[in-house]
Formats: sequence, C-alpha cells, structure tokens
Amino acid sequence: MNGLLGQLRAGLPAEALVTDPDVTASYAHDMASFCDAGTPAVVVLPRTVEQVQHVMRTATALRVPVVPQGARTGLSGAANASDGCIVLSLVKMDRILEISPVDRIAVVEPGVVNAVLSRAVNEHGLYYPPDPSSWEMCTIGGNIGTASGGLCCVKYGVTAEYVLGLEVVLADGRLLSTGRRTAKGVAGYDLTRLFVGSEGSLGIVVKAVLALKPQPPQQLVLAAEFPSAATACDAICRIMERGHTPSLLELMDRTTVQAVNKMANMGLPDTTEALLLAAFDTPDPSADLAAVAELCTAAGATDVVPAEDAAESEMLLQARRMSLTALETVKSATMIDDVCVPRSKLGAMLEGTAAVAEKYGLTIGVCAHAGDGNTHPVVCFDHTDADESRRARESFDEIMALGLELGGTITGEHGVGVLKKEWLARELGEVSVELHRGIKQAFDPLGLLNPGKVF
Repeated sequence: MNGLLGQLRAGLPAEALVTDPDVTASYAHDMASFCDAGTPAVVVLPRTVEQVQHVMRTATALRVPVVPQGARTGLSGAANASDGCIVLSLVKMDRILEISPVDRIAVVEPGVVNAVLSRAVNEHGLYYPPDPSSWEMCTIGGNIGTASGGLCCVKYGVTAEYVLGLEVVLADGRLLSTGRRTAKGVAGYDLTRLFVGSEGSLGIVVKAVLALKPQPPQQLVLAAEFPSAATACDAICRIMERGHTPSLLELMDRTTVQAVNKMANMGLPDTTEALLLAAFDTPDPSADLAAVAELCTAAGATDVVPAEDAAESEMLLQARRMSLTALETVKSATMIDDVCVPRSKLGAMLEGTAAVAEKYGLTIGVCAHAGDGNTHPVVCFDHTDADESRRARESFDEIMALGLELGGTITGEHGVGVLKKEWLARELGEVSVELHRGIKQAFDPLGLLNPGKVF
C-alpha cells in the first residue's frame, strides 16, 4: 500500500489522491442492487491526460487493478470497486474543449455532465441527442462506457452513433487515438465503436469527439391513456407501422404513474393502466400529434390529450424522467431491469412481466422507451426481508429470460457490469464469448482494467 501511494504521489498533485477510508468507501459502488463491491486502496481524481497515464503506468508496474468511474449513476455494477484497486474517477476532467458549428462536433473530456454539454451546444444552435434519464448527473465518459440511450433514441439513436473519435489511455499507459473529426471515414477497424459500451474494460477514455445535429424545433408532447398495456402496445405498433418518426415514444404503467404522482403530485391520471407519451419536433408537430391521436383512439385509448405548449410538454417529460426515482420510493430497494425486445413483441413482454410479478408476489413497475422496445421493469422489494430479496432476484432473472425468449437482449442501454455477467454468456454464445475474451486480452493482457466485469 505504501509503495502504491508513493509511486502515485510521484506523478500526481496531493489533491488528486483520496485515502481516507470513510471517503473512499463512498466510491465503492454505483446505483445497482445485488452487486458485490470491494474496498478500494485509493481513489484518484486526475485532471489531465498525463495524470491518467501516470496512474496506469503505476498500476501496470505494481499489478494493481484499476476501476474507472464517472458519476456512478450506472445500474449494472460496472463502476463497482474491487478489493485493493485504484478507483480512477474522471469527474474532474470536465472541460468542453471545442464546439464547432461548421463541423458539427464537440470535443469534450469524460467528466462533462450530459446536460451541461447539451445546454452548451444549444447556445450554438446545435443539439446533442443522447439524453439518459440521469442526464443532469451522468457524465459523457460514463455514457460512452455503458453505451447509454435515453428518451430520444426512437428518432435519434444511442450514444454509439454520436461518438466519432476517442483518445484512450491503455492499460500500460500508452495513449491511443481512434476515429476521426470528419463526417466520413472508414480507415482501419472501427476501434471507436469497440470502446463504446466496453465499460472501462479495454482502456480509459480521456477525450471524445462527438457528432452534433442542428437544433430541432421545440417538441410537443401528447399523452394517451389506455385501459391496458396490450392496447397501449397496439397503439405503438400502429404508430411505427404507419411510418411516423416521433422524437419520443415512452410508456409508463399504472404502478409507475401512481408512484410519480405520489412523489411529485404531477396530476397524472391515477386510473390509467398504461400512459403513452408521444412527441414530435417536426416543423408542424400539431399535425403529427393529431395523426398519432387518431391511431391511439383506434387502438383503444380512453383519453388523448395533446400538450398545448412547450411548458406543458416539459412537465410530461419530467414525469417520465422521474419514473425510476419514484419507483424507488415504493419499497426500500429496487432492481432495475433493462430488457429490449422487438417492438412487435412489446405487448408480450409487458404481459409476461405482469405474470412474473404475480408469480413472485412482488410489485414490478414498468417504464419503457416504447419506440425502441426497451423496457425497464423495476422490481420493488424490502431489502431487509431475505425471502423477498430472494424473490426479487429470481423475478429479475426470469424477466431477462423472457426477453431472450422473445428475441430480445438482456440490456438495451444499462450495460452488463456485475449484474448480468452470467446472462451475457447465454445471449452471446460460446464462440462470441471466446472472441470477446481475446479482444480483452489484446488490450489488457494483465487483466487490470475493471476486473470481474462483463466477463
């Protein structure tokens, strides 16, 4: 331990090192339940690329594992510490280095908060679409590490589609540049995409070149109330089948709506079984919403209410963003699943999730990026009750199995981390797992980067 601290101090300012056990303990885990976390030896908060390189050279020399972290808002245990590790927190590397309206790019450090970047590019008439529900807290580095999604993915896609290039410190301290600043480029293997979603297991992202879009018109939102999840999912299929491209298409079940109302008095309809939010940011969103309203009514909606203005639209979006936080108030703990299925199977997914809740005698609220088929079943349970905790874990696994049976994936945007390691192997298959491990070996031969995660 003294040797580790001594070598780290040789290349770092004193304020970059945190050794107080009470403080380092607060860096031990992210927001996931049922994920083991160890005790870090030290937390390092670098401000420069050179400092990150020094940390990795020291770690390689002494064979000390390194766990990279952002804001720790993740939900899979990917940022959890291992015993004796260096926690490498990138939150102090938080500069926006460049915004170019001509090239439509932003160059940022990994600690930049998503919402801060979004507002900064808005001032230039530009738009950075990926917007996880935790966008006021989560960092771009974390978004890249877990390949985050968000509410706008149905139209604009996920984080991976906006990462043009990266600077990455490798396990041995070398600096790797990937990708480009240009609108096009196909030179070499796409190493940039390889790092997106790698959860810090291949290298430490220290700079990112991000693609931007022109800022769209202010979106308007419609809320449609349905008597069942099945009718709501029917409406979603009709909307997509007719060729509409909403900027947002989100679903909240009755449990979620009631939890949001209880927490924030949002005035959402307590009687609904499913609430669908659809938004358009087209030049004439009112016409698009009217067309979608007709489809919702035809599918069985009992009430369809278009927002009258941007303020009312924002209130509805805020209610959706509160969903996960509100469900956390239902019981003392939650497990947030992240199963994505083909849109055509969304109804079966929600129906199956309800059956799992009944089977295990648990409250499971569902909110979903419905336009993507990306569901977030939230298992609510009492963590002090051993039997209820067991049932929560079993129900979580059963929901993932259901997703795979329906042709889906175990994670649409939250990542694998510790929580879903076993399930990743089931989804990928033996040949794919072997190749994944070979890639990990090529980038991190000593196995120092985020050990115990993903595989």
